Amino acid sequence: MKIKQFMTQDHKDCDLLFAKAENAAAKDDWTTASQAFNAFVQAMERHLGIEEQELFPAFEEETGVKTGPTEMMRMEHDQMRVLFAEMEYALEQKNCDDYLGIADTLLILMQQHNMKEEQMLYNMMDQHLPNDFSHWQKKFDEWDED
Repeated sequence: MKIKQFMTQDHKDCDLLFAKAENAAAKDDWTTASQAFNAFVQAMERHLGIEEQELFPAFEEETGVKTGPTEMMRMEHDQMRVLFAEMEYALEQKNCDDYLGIADTLLILMQQHNMKEEQMLYNMMDQHLPNDFSHWQKKFDEWDED
């Protein structure tokens, strides 16, 4: 398994949690929406953390490129986190319109972001970083333990 394969599947797993929260909010099922949203944010923070603390630094070290794609991805991660906070507030207020509006914005951002990673950055990582996925699997497993 390569980085691209693992991280792309992780995108899909996060997307499923996002959709579950969005569907529950649309039905005014705030308990389910809150639980699904919390699971989504936890999964996203794990995903973003793996990138920011493991993959991006390793890629930057290996290639010598400290700006460019990883810098842009970090900026987009920050934008996502702002939207997570806004969505959490809308959930607390049980404001369906605000929640779904912010969710639409986040969905567009995530789709564009994931496409850049899956089409470009992960391929570059697979070319420059260790091909032995067990190296990465161990690091990813450590994230699951936290």
